[in-house]
Amino acid sequence: MPVITHIEDLRILAKARVPRMFYDYADSGSWTESTYRANSADFQAIKLRQRVAINMENRSTASTMIGQKVAMPVAIAPTGLTGMQCADGEIKAANAAKKFGIPFTLSTMSICSIEDVAKETGGHPFWFQLYVMKDRDFIERLIDRAKAAHCSALVITLDLQILGQRHKDLKNGLSAPPKLTVPNLINMATKVRWGLGMLGTKRHGFGNIIGHVKGVENMGSLSEWTAKQFDPALSWDDVEWIKKRWGGKLIIKGIQDVEDARLAVNSGADAMIVSNHGGRQLDGAPSSISALPAIVDAVGKDIEVHMDGGIRSGQDVLKARALGARGTYIGRAFLYGLGAMGEAGVTKALEIIHKELDLTMAFCGHTHIDNVDKGILLPGTYPT
Repeated sequence: MPVITHIEDLRILAKARVPRMFYDYADSGSWTESTYRANSADFQAIKLRQRVAINMENRSTASTMIGQKVAMPVAIAPTGLTGMQCADGEIKAANAAKKFGIPFTLSTMSICSIEDVAKETGGHPFWFQLYVMKDRDFIERLIDRAKAAHCSALVITLDLQILGQRHKDLKNGLSAPPKLTVPNLINMATKVRWGLGMLGTKRHGFGNIIGHVKGVENMGSLSEWTAKQFDPALSWDDVEWIKKRWGGKLIIKGIQDVEDARLAVNSGADAMIVSNHGGRQLDGAPSSISALPAIVDAVGKDIEVHMDGGIRSGQDVLKARALGARGTYIGRAFLYGLGAMGEAGVTKALEIIHKELDLTMAFCGHTHIDNVDKGILLPGTYPT
């Protein structure tokens, strides 16, 4: 086993252990992938101010996100097909997050169902991410299931009314479970660890959907149903309806524009996530970190602003915090860990990010994350 010291080590290991179609699903963007690349590159352009001869004792990265105590201002982002990176992946990631003391967000398009995750994590509260489908009866039942599982927040994703074109997914023939084509069989034959894990679990399809929608009992009927279900007519009226049905903490995901940020405030949400869906929807959109400051300036006094996209280190978390994000989300970083080493890999990813966050905060002259602001950044290197 190689010595793992940063997220890139986990990425390399995951690429070697996860079948190509599922690794590519996690580690790619839409069209030319320019926004996907910018999400990370724009973090790298931001420079930090190093301070010296300042007391660095008694440091704390503890904070809150929508009133919930967190060990660091990081949550695990909702990611589809997580249970295809590793068998029972959502359960393993949720348990790692629980033990670390940060929120886990389960995707509508997860392999493990809401009920599976609730049972296997001992009823520990997690967040649930909702895609709004045309079948509103299904959405009502899905919200009710999240309530019954004691999910402590609902995250509505607004930037997937239609699906962005992702070239690698199309070329790989992405499906869950994977189609048994000759290229897939040859590739999966080299992923012995992954294959043994999948043989040991019954969870191979979209657990929140199969068996919960009339007429959807298998992967063939599911594919036909989902192709018709993403709702291009989704509006803020739907958000209001969902908020009333849910009745709990509500987070809006997919905000990139100040005008939309103001509409999110008007919707009564408790928080919003500045996000471009990991560069997987509109290629050519700005990076999340470059869009963040204007949104914070416009609405940061009225609503809790979070962000995701491009975070691969604790330094990225610190930079986002300095630019006004009360919380951040990691998607690919935890997926790399999951694909590399299962639950232990997710824990390793969190440990790496936490250590980088803690040490960088100290080098920048702060001992508590809640006191970090733009003063830790070199003027002229960060977006305004």
